[in-house]
Amino acid sequence: MSSLRDIALTSKAWPFEEARRLAKRYDKAPPAKGHVLFETGYGPSGLPHIGTFGEVARTTMIRRAFEAISDIPTRLICFSDDMDGMRKVPDNVPDPEGLRAHLQKPLTAVPDPFGTHASFGHHNNAMLRRFLDTFGFEYEFISATDFYREGRFDDVLLRAAERYDALMEVMLASLREERQQTYSIFLPIHPETGRVLYVPIRHVDAKDGTVTFDDETGREWTLPVTGGNVKLQWKPDFGARWAALDVDFEMFGKDHSTNAPIYDRICEILGGRAPEHYVYELFLDENGEKISKSKGNGLTIDEWLTYASAESLSYFMFQKPRTAKRMFFDVIPRAVDEYHQQLRAWPDQDAAQQIANPVWHIHAGQPPASGMVVNFATLLNLASVVGASDAATLWGFIRRYAPDADPATHPDLDAAAEGAVRYFRDFVAPARVFRLPDDRERAAMVDLADRLRAWDGAPEAEALQSVVFAVGREHGFDPLRAWFKALYEVLLGASEGPRFGGFIALYGVDETRALIERALAGELAG
Repeated sequence: MSSLRDIALTSKAWPFEEARRLAKRYDKAPPAKGHVLFETGYGPSGLPHIGTFGEVARTTMIRRAFEAISDIPTRLICFSDDMDGMRKVPDNVPDPEGLRAHLQKPLTAVPDPFGTHASFGHHNNAMLRRFLDTFGFEYEFISATDFYREGRFDDVLLRAAERYDALMEVMLASLREERQQTYSIFLPIHPETGRVLYVPIRHVDAKDGTVTFDDETGREWTLPVTGGNVKLQWKPDFGARWAALDVDFEMFGKDHSTNAPIYDRICEILGGRAPEHYVYELFLDENGEKISKSKGNGLTIDEWLTYASAESLSYFMFQKPRTAKRMFFDVIPRAVDEYHQQLRAWPDQDAAQQIANPVWHIHAGQPPASGMVVNFATLLNLASVVGASDAATLWGFIRRYAPDADPATHPDLDAAAEGAVRYFRDFVAPARVFRLPDDRERAAMVDLADRLRAWDGAPEAEALQSVVFAVGREHGFDPLRAWFKALYEVLLGASEGPRFGGFIALYGVDETRALIERALAGELAG
């Protein structure tokens, strides 16, 4: 019988493919530092969004896959570039005008507009860490501000001063001529204003480890490159961080892909070995535009958790990371239901199928059992039909459908019921548009109501689904999808819905018949 490691070594699941590529890095000898270092970066210029979480989730999936095929210990660092200057005021914060006076200051020197933390950078770092901690990620957090000011970057910064010309040659080749005239890899922090200065560097003294420059008023300054007096431009910072930490793996979005050779070369000039990369496609908002932290488009982490579990978010992240995906509220119901579908499939799968199952990667090989005896889409439609204002209303129907289910024994179902009620209130209710059936649809619905009135069997979902199918076929619906679409639009006010047999079993045979009769009487569309 093959071991888990043997199976993992041939698995086509993308985390295992990446883990095997990373393992080749040390196929001759283990790392001198004693571990393989994964890193994920975070630019806290705005409120954390789901793309940020996705980097940590996906990196963790590769980390766990690596641990399944290798005995080398691992670490994961989440590095926040919170010393970056605030270049523009985010749109989605309280009193944005109040931040304008602090433009170009490091984010950890900008007051927190929310009034809860020492700075805007600290606030956004805390939001990220709170969620990562809630989810249970194993990581170490590093603040760039601390990294620079505590001297942990000093050796690399001194080396950057020594190899300034070689680094500049790499960077200048990537810049337009106009930008080349003023560019330097070093950005001084003004001793008086505290602003990050984008000014030409007049002289770099490699021996003393200092830079000399004129500020915006023409005053000359000389500062050490160490101790947080100077930071690196973001592209050199990327590669320098890899060299300083000896990073082995980092993934980033497609928008970084053209810069990857620059990051690699910077790292190598500074004495490091470029890490392995994984480039993922970007998330898009409802309009197909790239999600931006500063714009606040797309979903935030907290918004997803308002309606669904963190595990369903991880499931969404697992799917096709190299395919651009629309990330908006309407992706949530499917993600929830597909995640639980995979949980239910797990016990009956063999080892090879299990490690290809997304839930292996979400739960590090130990997925829980699913308690979702009713799927999220059906809960949404039930909430719609009964106008539920709380989960307790839904539980009245759930208990009748599944007598053994209870909020205490099925916490995932209880959480989903609460999320479904909120989702219905915020998205479904405002968008519902009921219509009257046409003549053929009316005849079919009358037929379905009659069959439900005559129903004397148990309210089993599959048997009821067969009845709905039979009615659609007998009334000439081809494809049958048009029949179900009619049911959804006439009875639920939406163009999509759950398996209708399952809905009838949950809502009730008599209740569904009465719903059809109300629709035929024009009470829903009126």
